[in-house]
Amino acid sequence: MTTPSVMHESPALRLSTRELKRLVQDARARTLELVGDLAEEQLGVPLLEIMNPFLWELGHVAFFYEAFMLRELGCVTGPLIAGGDDLYNSFTVDHDDRWELKLPSLGETEDYMRRVQELVLARFEGGEPGPRETYLVQLAVLHEDMHGEAFTYMRQTLGYPAPVRPAGAPRAPAQSGGSCPGDVSVPGGTVLVGADPRAAVFVFDNERWAHPVEVAPFRIARAPVTNVEFVEFVEDDGYGRRELWSRQGWQWRTRAGAERPHNWRRSASGWECREFDRHVSLVEHAPICHVSWYEAEAYCTWAGRRLPTEEEWETAAIGGNGSQRRYPWGNASPTPEHANLDARSGGCAEVGAFAAGDSACGCRQMLGNVWEWTASAFYPYPGYVVDTPYREYSAPWFGYRKVLRGGAWATRSRLATGAYRNFFPPHRNDVFAGFRTCAH
Repeated sequence: MTTPSVMHESPALRLSTRELKRLVQDARARTLELVGDLAEEQLGVPLLEIMNPFLWELGHVAFFYEAFMLRELGCVTGPLIAGGDDLYNSFTVDHDDRWELKLPSLGETEDYMRRVQELVLARFEGGEPGPRETYLVQLAVLHEDMHGEAFTYMRQTLGYPAPVRPAGAPRAPAQSGGSCPGDVSVPGGTVLVGADPRAAVFVFDNERWAHPVEVAPFRIARAPVTNVEFVEFVEDDGYGRRELWSRQGWQWRTRAGAERPHNWRRSASGWECREFDRHVSLVEHAPICHVSWYEAEAYCTWAGRRLPTEEEWETAAIGGNGSQRRYPWGNASPTPEHANLDARSGGCAEVGAFAAGDSACGCRQMLGNVWEWTASAFYPYPGYVVDTPYREYSAPWFGYRKVLRGGAWATRSRLATGAYRNFFPPHRNDVFAGFRTCAH
């Protein structure tokens, strides 16, 4: 079987002009929804390692289409906004310097975004796109989707009101769910992990390609760890017991002064968590969210459990064979009955909800609700080839980030698949991340 070095070399990867237009317009509409209600003073944010200025990020999203689609396809030859490369290129503009830039005003930024989008849409007037154009458009759209999720958890971090739900999107059906206790047994064996090169779907470079891995039999929790389960860890002095934490984890806990999940507090009526701009009582059977990899690791030590490797996670989610299933339930695209995605619900559901999305082995919510930390460091698959033109997507981060799988409630359904690999430093507790555990 011949495996193409980059996905857009596959002649099977094609979407119609109509579908590409819909994707571009939908991604931009959601981006604008996520910032449209913010006052001008709310666009200014403190210099924090975990976020970017809103104005910078809006310009960067538009710049990505310009640099990685319009220029690549020869639609434009130079910057569409004065000094754009020196403002918005995330790999030449250092993170902390983004607060010192003389950024265009909000109105000027919106004008730039409109101009770029008009040029992108005009590109589709020349007929049906080929595989390379299809690939580049999807790359830019999914990049914008990632920043849309970042806008959402930035609002959470800053204590801003919850964003509006997507206009016109079907609301998630009522889901009570409750708990979903217990483990399932997964037989293991030689499994394929990674994306199938024969499938006519978009694939990021770090998912390439499906390769055989030996996975020992294992038992994995049917559902992610819940709030009520994590309360037991907190109330058993889990944050104060040095023996539960790795050396690096304890250093992080000490520096952060962590005594509980960072958005939790104790009130007269019990435990509460902050959801955007308000504190609410913990939903017992909702998944623990906004915890770092170090906190997940310490909980597992306390519980006598462990985090799954990403190979185990993928095996439990889609059978370990990308050519068989794209999603836990099969190859049909996600619906509101399958998973909590696309910000339809506005937050986490209980872990027992969305039974229609169960994997073949019986695991629930392996897509949506919360990202799930795995034990694995982020490394390339065998035979990895850096992608073009976005060479910086994966390669700079190999080795010191941890892999998360599955997507969260704010993740776009077109991004979340059983093979998708997210990756963050282990100290990040601002993203919509929880975890599930395995038996030793």
